[in-house]
Amino acid sequence: MESRWHAVMLVILLGCFHTTVNAEQQTLSPENLLVITAATEETDGFNRFMRTAREFNYTVKVLGLGEEWKGGDVAHTVGGGQKVRWLKNELLKHAHNKDLIILFVDSYDVLLASGPEDLLWKFSRMRHRVVFSAEGFCWPDQRLAPKYPPVHTGKRYLNSGGFMGYAPELVEIVQQWKHKDNDDDQLFYTKIYLDKAQRTKFNMTLDHRSRIFQNLNGALEEVVLKFEKARVRARNVAYDTLPVVIHGNGPTKLQLNYLGNYVPMAWTHETGCGICDDDLLYLNDLTDEEMPLVFVSVFIEQPTPFLEEFLERLTTFNYPTSRMKLFIHNNVVHHEKHIQRFWERHRSEFPGARLVGPEENLQQAQARTMAVEACKKDVECDYYFSIDADVAVVNPDILRILIEENKPVIAPMLSRHGKLWSNFWGALSPEGFYSRSEDYIDIVQGKRVGLWNVPYITQVYLIQGSVLRGRLLQASLYSQDGMDPDMVFCRTIRDQGVFMFVSNRDEFGRLVSSANYNISRLHPDMWQIFDNPVDWKEKYIHESYSKIFEEEGGMVEQPCPDVYWFPAFSERMCDDLVETMEDNGGWSGGKHTDERLAGGYENVPTVDIHMNQIQFEKEWLKFLKEYIVPVTEKLYPGYYPKAQAVMNFVVRYRPDEQPSLRPHHDSSTFTINIALNSKGLDYQGGGCRFLRYDCKVEAPRKGWSFMHPGRLTHYHEGLPTTQGTRYIMVSFVDP
Repeated sequence: MESRWHAVMLVILLGCFHTTVNAEQQTLSPENLLVITAATEETDGFNRFMRTAREFNYTVKVLGLGEEWKGGDVAHTVGGGQKVRWLKNELLKHAHNKDLIILFVDSYDVLLASGPEDLLWKFSRMRHRVVFSAEGFCWPDQRLAPKYPPVHTGKRYLNSGGFMGYAPELVEIVQQWKHKDNDDDQLFYTKIYLDKAQRTKFNMTLDHRSRIFQNLNGALEEVVLKFEKARVRARNVAYDTLPVVIHGNGPTKLQLNYLGNYVPMAWTHETGCGICDDDLLYLNDLTDEEMPLVFVSVFIEQPTPFLEEFLERLTTFNYPTSRMKLFIHNNVVHHEKHIQRFWERHRSEFPGARLVGPEENLQQAQARTMAVEACKKDVECDYYFSIDADVAVVNPDILRILIEENKPVIAPMLSRHGKLWSNFWGALSPEGFYSRSEDYIDIVQGKRVGLWNVPYITQVYLIQGSVLRGRLLQASLYSQDGMDPDMVFCRTIRDQGVFMFVSNRDEFGRLVSSANYNISRLHPDMWQIFDNPVDWKEKYIHESYSKIFEEEGGMVEQPCPDVYWFPAFSERMCDDLVETMEDNGGWSGGKHTDERLAGGYENVPTVDIHMNQIQFEKEWLKFLKEYIVPVTEKLYPGYYPKAQAVMNFVVRYRPDEQPSLRPHHDSSTFTINIALNSKGLDYQGGGCRFLRYDCKVEAPRKGWSFMHPGRLTHYHEGLPTTQGTRYIMVSFVDP
């Protein structure tokens, strides 16, 4: 009995040894692997495929480069036979190499996620001589579906975008091709596979569980990114496999682009962007005369806040204006005065510029087409730069940076301050509209930094002139009935197989919101403190305001006990506020009876206009909260303002109207008093006297604010204005 047990164990061990030997014999060498692909031109998709092949040291043979494509419109219908004809001729060279394994894949919509060793190991485990990729759709003839062998798990139907096998078998298969170039290649391979005799003869199978080939069509929910230490894989969660060949077949090109932003080493958590510096174009050694010629096209299509600042920024670009050709389309009558002032100042800097105004009555698509066609027709146009008026560029090197990235179409990543609203989409819905990609928030917030292949960009972007005169030459980039020009533009770019990138490698600026912009006001930018707080601050807050918070006291002075003096408004804010009040004209007259107040009586009246008369009350309270409260907390430690105020008004002093104000207390915890014009230039006299301390402030600075307690201690009066007109902004805070 014991000897019988030993005999059984010996048989088992010998079997294990035999299996191990067979496994070792199945070890395939990368030296015997040849990758063959087909491409008539070096598109962005082709270059991406070749990059992934180089990363893993694949040996690649490209068929068809430079030839005319006669294989039909395979993106929309049957075709592709030309690839089989090329392959038929090429494989004859390898007919007698019994050890050679050939991987054939498409190139425009394919990327490689792993190296030859992994590929060959998975191929050997499948124990077939020929393996085709599989998908969930029976294409191009669904009537053939019942003829497929049953499959218990996995995809059932053949896809010809990827297959591999030993050279002798593949040679015999493709030698059967007797069809036209525009006949369907997938149908050809399908009929061979469905012929049981041939399937057996060639020992063919399909990669049902996506061990080697991952076709994305119909399988998008199955594929996720798997971040490994040194690279990123596409993992099929349905079958728990890590495919080597990722194929964006059918309508899945955008998902492939998304995966290509990571797989295999384009971006990882450990190394960041692994491809960002691969194709850089350096401009540092060029003289101004040698710099590329850029057609800069500006579009003002709706009333836009802070347009004057936008136009001035065009002159601050770190790029020679002699190498910029300026085109401005303004479709807003309100902005004509801004264009005119800009042009009067900078006409000499942009010789040959073209200005197109509202009188031309051009639709947005027509204007954009006019501008881009000028670059298409001019062989000297190296780059086309389109920028909309709601783009606030703060990086003067923007043109240099985008040119050096050396991408066919690239946009700088911009977003609205504090918002996730940006100038790109990470994904599209099935209807072609916005859809949030998994990485969108991380890109907008700068948690993932790099160059991102995206399906939609808008508002500002750079296009290579060679691309405009190449793949986009015959394309209508902006005009299509019923569609916004930016939607037409992006769809056209995608349809032509041109990649659009957005870069968040640098800080470029922000987007301005124009949603609540009311141009019926004299100075509508003043009301933008909520929608565009950064732009509002830059325009209307004193340039030295931030110095208030420096450790050594900064810009704060104390001319009288507990009276502080600090910069608050810019000169522009002072001027715009005064002009707004005078334009309103509703000055109170300085009488005790005042219907604007609860009770209708003012104890110490002034000639004034209240903020609520110009519908600026909530904006003013926002100013108090954002800019006055922090100063108060610094200067009066332990007091935490509520920033409430019901008395907020501009006072006007004139010798012949109301030159001064009698001594009084303010109905406030503290008061701010901001000088809106300049003594000695706009008026004479004036100032403020605090009676308890017999302390005068007689030369207030324009834009600077006094802050003092309102009750009990700081009894004060307004000193007489002897000449001209004096304006001050007064607010009784925390009454």
